[in-house]
Amino acid sequence: MQQNERVYHPSGDPTWNKPFIDIEETRLAPVPHTYLHGGFEGTHVRFALYCPPKESFRDRFFHLLTPVQGNENQSQALTGEEDHIGFSLSHGACFVESNMGGDDPDPTLLYRSSAAVAEYLRVVARRLYGRTRVYGYLFGGSGGGFKTMACVERTDGVWEGSVPFVIGSPMAIPNMFTVRVHAMRLLRRKFAQIVDAIEPGGSGDPYAGLNEEEADALREATRMGFPPRVWFSHGEIGAGALPVLTYAIDQMDPSYYQDFWTKPGYLGSDPNGSATRDRLCFETTAAQVLLPQEAYRTTDFGVDSAWQTMAFRYATQPAIELAGVPVSISYADGIKVIVTSGAAAGLQLPLACLDGSTARIGEAFGKGDIAAAMQGIQPGDGIRLDNSDYIALQTYHRHQVPSPDFCGWDQFREPDGQPLLPQRPVLVGPITAHVGSGSVQTGAIHGRMIVCASLLDESALPWQADWYRSKVRACLGSEEDSRFRLWFQDNAMHGSIREYGQAVKTHTVSYVGALHHALLAVSDWVERGIEPPDSTSYRIEGAQVLVPQTAAERKGIQPLVTLQANGSDQVRVKVGETLHFTGRIELPEGTTQLEEVWLDALGQAPDTHEPLTAIPADTMAPSTDTLPLSSAAPPGRSPVFEIRTEYRYAQPGTYFAALRVTTNHHPGDPHTGIHNLARVRIIVE
Repeated sequence: MQQNERVYHPSGDPTWNKPFIDIEETRLAPVPHTYLHGGFEGTHVRFALYCPPKESFRDRFFHLLTPVQGNENQSQALTGEEDHIGFSLSHGACFVESNMGGDDPDPTLLYRSSAAVAEYLRVVARRLYGRTRVYGYLFGGSGGGFKTMACVERTDGVWEGSVPFVIGSPMAIPNMFTVRVHAMRLLRRKFAQIVDAIEPGGSGDPYAGLNEEEADALREATRMGFPPRVWFSHGEIGAGALPVLTYAIDQMDPSYYQDFWTKPGYLGSDPNGSATRDRLCFETTAAQVLLPQEAYRTTDFGVDSAWQTMAFRYATQPAIELAGVPVSISYADGIKVIVTSGAAAGLQLPLACLDGSTARIGEAFGKGDIAAAMQGIQPGDGIRLDNSDYIALQTYHRHQVPSPDFCGWDQFREPDGQPLLPQRPVLVGPITAHVGSGSVQTGAIHGRMIVCASLLDESALPWQADWYRSKVRACLGSEEDSRFRLWFQDNAMHGSIREYGQAVKTHTVSYVGALHHALLAVSDWVERGIEPPDSTSYRIEGAQVLVPQTAAERKGIQPLVTLQANGSDQVRVKVGETLHFTGRIELPEGTTQLEEVWLDALGQAPDTHEPLTAIPADTMAPSTDTLPLSSAAPPGRSPVFEIRTEYRYAQPGTYFAALRVTTNHHPGDPHTGIHNLARVRIIVE
């Protein structure tokens, strides 16, 4: 725990002395329950409680913390596997969420108010159920993971267990975004060949055909921990939250942008470098200002998209007609529209796009209501189109070298540990971590914890989960195994599947079922003393998280899947030729149900499909016929299954067929499936 910080409990805080309920009603969907809405007088804290019928209540609640505070009812929009409310109620648990104080600037309110809401849920439970002992379990992802860790480190006796997921470290922001966007700028014309090399059946050498600058950028991102396999999604992941952060760096480190372009040791000081070549500084004037109406904020609080809640949006897009525009633009990302003269001089607006001579203004990240600010712009005022700050920010991580326990920065250290490049006067990461959660992670957890991380996490790079585990280990010592687990999910990214486009859905699986299973596992650990499966086995090499290639060695909870077509990961066939698929499914120890197996031969991840069937590997017949499904490994048999099937392609093309597998420790539960896949390349001529 940080020095001078004391464990907090809401019972001694008079802020929470006046709770109130303003709605209490019976609801039928997703299943019958009592919905309660309320808050605490004298505060902006509001909460929503979803309580199952008395006969099904199992003396527990699941409490969600979202990445950005402000909406206590956001989970009502979730459906299917991601329906946290339906999951909780179906397992006899109340579901809890709050707005965590909304826009209140005090970051400690995040964990203080969350603890107060959790304790008030226990008051409600005594009234509804007559229970005196109710167990609480906290969970949150990304920014919500920061908040979850802060809550269970800064409080004691409020939650008995927790499941932070897709978590970062105190050095995550802005550095995990800057390194990826720098690579995306340098590699923007080479991604097709890079992805082809990494895909199944590829050459395996993503550096082939890259020039020195491009290879250095790819190597830098890889050494920072960016998973190379996830570059297939470069067109979908974009800049993430980086547009929000250009303004934040300007506040915390106001001289950085000028230093970047003028001082030795910074990329911008090289007159022949990529930064200078891509820089845009174009001067013009405003011809006309087009102001919108009806400014509003989005309410999407997804793990990967919560940063968008910092933006104002409009019914019609604000714009400025320009007197002149550049003949060509080398690099169009991150351009600001800067007012250089007139009453609005100094105003900086994010450019969405140039539509002829019209500069359409993008989302107003952290800048208030831009439409109101634009009212000061008049025809003839000076305008500059400028991407200098955005390019400069992309290598900010090089000048933020932290302590040696952050392995992604090893590439920027001399042999004696000193930084290779000039360093900024402040480490921004810990500041943003504290602002976002009220605390900086120390590993001094209370209760039991299971961390769920993704091996293809493009934003909270996977090694950061191991960083947090090392802090927990330092605090718990010999108690680590009795109180902590870390489960990695392969082929899963940072956000839930719904937050991405179709390309991600064809390459990856959802981790949400594994997250829900972890909540049930930690509750069994607390309430019944049932130890969960072991942590995933892995090693860190060059900031990359590497896992064993067998389920028995890998451990954790995810099935391991392999697939071949005609005995290979790449095959050429003729239209109409019979192709033989063979798949192998290994279940880690403790998996009780192989629930679904299906082949996506076209690699399109359809919403409906016919399941394949599988049998235990030791009874596999020498046939290509589809075989009957055994839903669980029979007693005495190894939990290894195989499938064989065949397919004929009707059209020429290149396909990436996928064998998709779902296991489930809670058979039939739509919220707790644990998924994985394997892919092969099929070239049809």
